[in-house]
Amino acid sequence: MLQISFIRQNVDVVKERLIVKNFGDLSLVDKVVELDAQVRKLKAESEAIQASLNAASKEIGMLMGKGDKVAAEQKKQEVAAQKDTIQELNDALTTAEKELNDEILKLPNLPHTSVPKGKTPEENVNIKEEGAKPQLYAGAVPHWDLIKKYDLVDFETGAKLTGSGFPLYKGKGAKLQRALIQYFLDYNIDAGYTEYLPPHMVNEATAYGTGQLPDKEGQMYHVTADGFYLIPTAEVPVTNIYRDEIVKETDLPIKMTAYTPCFRREAGSFGSDVRGLNRVHQFDKVEVVQLVHPDKSYEVLEEMVAHVEKLLQALELPYRILRLCGGDMSFTSALTYDFEVYSAAQQKWLECSSVSNFETYQTNRMKIRFKDATGKTQLLHSLNGSSLALPRIVACLLENNQTDTGIQIPKVLQKYFGAEQIV
Repeated sequence: MLQISFIRQNVDVVKERLIVKNFGDLSLVDKVVELDAQVRKLKAESEAIQASLNAASKEIGMLMGKGDKVAAEQKKQEVAAQKDTIQELNDALTTAEKELNDEILKLPNLPHTSVPKGKTPEENVNIKEEGAKPQLYAGAVPHWDLIKKYDLVDFETGAKLTGSGFPLYKGKGAKLQRALIQYFLDYNIDAGYTEYLPPHMVNEATAYGTGQLPDKEGQMYHVTADGFYLIPTAEVPVTNIYRDEIVKETDLPIKMTAYTPCFRREAGSFGSDVRGLNRVHQFDKVEVVQLVHPDKSYEVLEEMVAHVEKLLQALELPYRILRLCGGDMSFTSALTYDFEVYSAAQQKWLECSSVSNFETYQTNRMKIRFKDATGKTQLLHSLNGSSLALPRIVACLLENNQTDTGIQIPKVLQKYFGAEQIV
């Protein structure tokens, strides 16, 4: 959530940055500013009357002490009238504050000045491309055929158990999942991240804190009887660990990592884009989250990008890094880098990670703060990244490493998987 003080003081800047993000209703900014003025006016009037009431109460006590009951009674009647007025003001203030909050929630985060203009993924900026695209042998096939050949994932039984988009991993397919998860966690822990194993369902306040609510209800599975939501990513519960807390500046940065299954209702388009593991409703992911001093968040963002990049290098996968344009960024992000790995059998790039800086957009919702050296309380900046999401990594590992004798396991995974090949 944007800070109202910043909007109030930088109306033109807010509109300029929202244009970069292709936000259509700029009149909402003016509405927010008007509501803010109304709230501050009602608050000032309420505080003035409250001050008058406090003074009147003291005066009544003095008059009673002097024995002037007539004057004291008259003052009491004046106070009673003012109490009715202040109650009306406070009711109006509560209504105005709620309306202001509701309208601010409709405004997305402002994109960083480095975010390029654009509306579609094709307008993202290719920052870097590394790794040679493998030349596959003549009999190479896409991962969905490899999965059947080596009996790694059973989509049909998964659909029977739950529904389409819920894969059932089995045998060496399940073992490969476990190997990747453990490797990713070990790698993150070695980099100074503390591991968490959070709940896989969250309440409404938690989903609100990271920006999933109120506008992403349709993307989450909702347990209506309890009001819980299955998490779309570990970012949601992990970032909320510090909700409503003031941390010590000396404890920064706070680095957290977690493995969780992730649940997303929307499955995307049709055809090869959603075939096999390309897009599913349930998938495994290891996430990294940082809460940092606002002066250091963009330095930390680059560090997190480098962190994810080294993972892909270790897996020996060709990859590229994209800086997302305004129109392709999430509602809550200020700057996002996407990682894509190259699928040799499908001959296409597949997204496997997003690393984002949210600045104060999430921490303002969650009231995650710290006290600086002067004793002033400030909002922290929050960042997160996939480190990594498994389905498309698995798809590319299977496709890019297939041979006529089996599927080669990257060296860094062999001690976790317990073999050099899937045969």
